[in-house]
Amino acid sequence: MSTAILTGQPVPGSSIEGDLRSLGFDVRIASDAADAETLLAQVPAGRRVAVVDPRFVGHPHALRLGLTDPRFDLAAIPGAVTAQPAGRQALTRAMARENSAGGGTALAVDSLADRVVAALDADGAGVHRPELGSLVAAVPADPQARNEARQAVADVDDEAVRLKSAVKARDGFFTTFFISPYSRYIARWCARRGLTPNQVTTASLLTALIAAGCAATGTRIGFVAAGVLLIASFVLDCTDGQLARYSLQYSTLGAWLDATFDRAKEYAYYAGLALGAARGGDDVWALALGAMVLQTCRHVVDFSFNEANHDATANTSPTAALSDKLDSVGWTVWVRRMIVLPIGERWAMIAVLTAVTTPRITFYVLLVGCAFAATYTTAGRVLRSLTRKARRTDRAARALADLADNGPLASLVARATPVRFGNPLLVAAAGTVVLAASLFSGAAWAPVAGAVVYTVTAGQALCRPLKGALDWLVPPLFRAAEYGTVLILAAQADVNGALPAAFGLVAAVAYHHYDTVYRIRGDAGAPPAWLTRAIGGHEGRTLLVTVLAAVLTASQFKVALTVLAVAVALVVLVESIRFWVSSGAPAVHDEGEPA
Repeated sequence: MSTAILTGQPVPGSSIEGDLRSLGFDVRIASDAADAETLLAQVPAGRRVAVVDPRFVGHPHALRLGLTDPRFDLAAIPGAVTAQPAGRQALTRAMARENSAGGGTALAVDSLADRVVAALDADGAGVHRPELGSLVAAVPADPQARNEARQAVADVDDEAVRLKSAVKARDGFFTTFFISPYSRYIARWCARRGLTPNQVTTASLLTALIAAGCAATGTRIGFVAAGVLLIASFVLDCTDGQLARYSLQYSTLGAWLDATFDRAKEYAYYAGLALGAARGGDDVWALALGAMVLQTCRHVVDFSFNEANHDATANTSPTAALSDKLDSVGWTVWVRRMIVLPIGERWAMIAVLTAVTTPRITFYVLLVGCAFAATYTTAGRVLRSLTRKARRTDRAARALADLADNGPLASLVARATPVRFGNPLLVAAAGTVVLAASLFSGAAWAPVAGAVVYTVTAGQALCRPLKGALDWLVPPLFRAAEYGTVLILAAQADVNGALPAAFGLVAAVAYHHYDTVYRIRGDAGAPPAWLTRAIGGHEGRTLLVTVLAAVLTASQFKVALTVLAVAVALVVLVESIRFWVSSGAPAVHDEGEPA
């Protein structure tokens, strides 16, 4: 249990003790500042502790935002400050200094909690202050001010504000107008019954898997049921994030589950559609795999661009200024959010098309829509990168290198070749072009030669830090090269089962790449080096697949792809689950692009 220390007796009629207890705090009352310091020292080191002025007047949700958010070591609102175990030493030091300076006599004059916050700020401790909006949090100095503050509390509906803030501030059109108006109430229902966001996330996954199973039946009633269940899964997908914001149940594990389960749901649904089409005599596995490749590469573009500019300095761009100007015109905001085909619009489109058309038509529309969205977003980001004046940091370059996923062969090339070819993006692009040309040459061993060239250029591309204006394109270029190689070689094998095996392999590798992204976002670093070595890196896997295609028959190649998919999936899943369950990474919550 957390502990809250009131720095004096509560004002008659105050609800502060009850409010704190309702938030899970064990309340202790100090007689003066010196006693507050003593009580602080008595709280076990592993507990969250809060110091609260007994004159505090405000909404319970203001206290919740200020004192219970797990993402921050130190946080404060007027009249209250809190510290998690990692921030405890800084809070204790600030309290001791304030008591020493004030002699424990200043309680009647001002707020000890606010003075401690000022001392923390002076120490550069990084105190988080949540946005309260219309919520009230104040320490009135006299009865009149107290009455005014209480009236201000009465004038604002605490629960309405809490429900509104549960909805992501920036979301797509479909989600904002067709899901969030009621999903927030589902989130509140879940919170009142003690359900956690991770449980809701899991329910969303199970619903989507059932939808995929319905699609796999290949019947019209199965397709209709699949569309309905896919929308239900998306409602739950929105609910889990809203529940996290409503009850402040944030965690790195939760953000990772939400993101990776989204991909698992969507790609499992693609597989279900492909299986359903096969039951009707239509082979759309190449389209399903193409949709997965395109969607994954879109996300890698998003991740790479955001990481490259996470802490860029001198960040100026006429393109960004134009975007900000367009955002001031209401209707353009929604149009621009819709044309990037975020998850809400995308899943709604897939659900409707599944119910009323065929899997082939569904994939055709999906591929065209995602291709347009990818072109639009990538072009905009390229323009921003070319027109902005920014110096990228070592942290950004390290993140891009981790996202690149170079393996032991590329590392060997980097160490063994003293000559550096030049611009990382141009080098990577040249290797990708050679690989692509070799795949369509018609010669049996040409793809192997192309993969060798690709391996060399992959090593050369990372010989210097990825700090160029467009170097954030290197990781998505590598993703497109690897996934595209598997897709093309499986299609060229022209044997039943090769494309489903390729789908499984790309899904396993894509999981590894998403896992890498969320480790970086959680400030947990890239996956361990042994994992990258064990699964070969992108260039090693690409070379291996081309060799297998050259030396094996089509049937043997199908088996080899299946074995490789299972092996990669087992290794990355076991390590990923071990890490996320035991890492103790700091709590985060993804409020990024709604893609």
